[in-house]
Amino acid sequence: MTGLTFQPERTAVEAVGLGARYRRRWALQDCSFRLPAGRVCALVGPNGAGKSTLLSLAAGLRRPAEGSLTVFGGRPGAADVRPRIAYLSQDKPLYPRFTIADTLRMGRELNPGRWDQAVAERTVADGGLSHEARIGDLSGGQRTRVALALAFGKRPELLLLDEPMADLDPLVRHEMTAALMAQAAEHATTVVIASHVLAELEGVCDYLLLIADGRVRLAGEVEDLLAAHSVLVGRHEGPGLPREFATHTVVESRATGRQLTALVRPDGPLPEQWRATEPSLEELLLAHLRSPGAPALLTPSAEPRALRRRLHAQGASRLPEAAA
Repeated sequence: MTGLTFQPERTAVEAVGLGARYRRRWALQDCSFRLPAGRVCALVGPNGAGKSTLLSLAAGLRRPAEGSLTVFGGRPGAADVRPRIAYLSQDKPLYPRFTIADTLRMGRELNPGRWDQAVAERTVADGGLSHEARIGDLSGGQRTRVALALAFGKRPELLLLDEPMADLDPLVRHEMTAALMAQAAEHATTVVIASHVLAELEGVCDYLLLIADGRVRLAGEVEDLLAAHSVLVGRHEGPGLPREFATHTVVESRATGRQLTALVRPDGPLPEQWRATEPSLEELLLAHLRSPGAPALLTPSAEPRALRRRLHAQGASRLPEAAA
């Protein structure tokens, strides 16, 4: 015996049967997933899919209409959970009459015991901004940098970012992404970042949550989700799909002349006459976004533990199809 005990992986965010609605319209419905702590998660989906709603629920700014969502095992708006979360919304609300110095002082006063002034000041200084500059006089990209300085300075355990880099030029976006990754690595911060720039997510995020029509379509480790799919390219003539595809789940297929390209989820050996490659993250996401009817897939780490316990108590042997 070494004296070491097994420590199960901590859960940062877990949803079970989560639903949220705006009047008569459901923004999210029957969402179940788990995000382990310490991951950098890409939150992807078309406009109106429910990404911003999910982030606001995790931040404790609204409550679900049905189901549950927990952050580090507690309610997001609870007094012992709220200080551990930093949330940056799309509009990045800051007081326009405040100077940058006033804004950072506000962050320090509102987050006693957690505030890291050095980190906040370094984020501002890296953009060449004067502490005496007023927020209302800054460009959109400069305001984003100040908003990120507030988020970094809070030293959150969970950082929720809703399209944070949308108004930054490519060079500054690259710099701020590098700063974000450095913060996450240094402090083991769990990050959820919603973005429409699919190409920039590859190499940055190690976890994925894809939402479409208010439901979870893909969730889990990026490497596992990529490995679960193959791009098949080959010659095909005639209507419909090739017979050898019948045993596999076809997410999307496109024909160009006599050549067929398909993204499939293999179930057994792939046909030898087809050239098979692993998709890029962008290829995987675009295919699933274009095919919202494809079966959902959650890797084992993304399956909610609370749902597993409930199913076990009911004698069920597996998760339902939408979460399997």
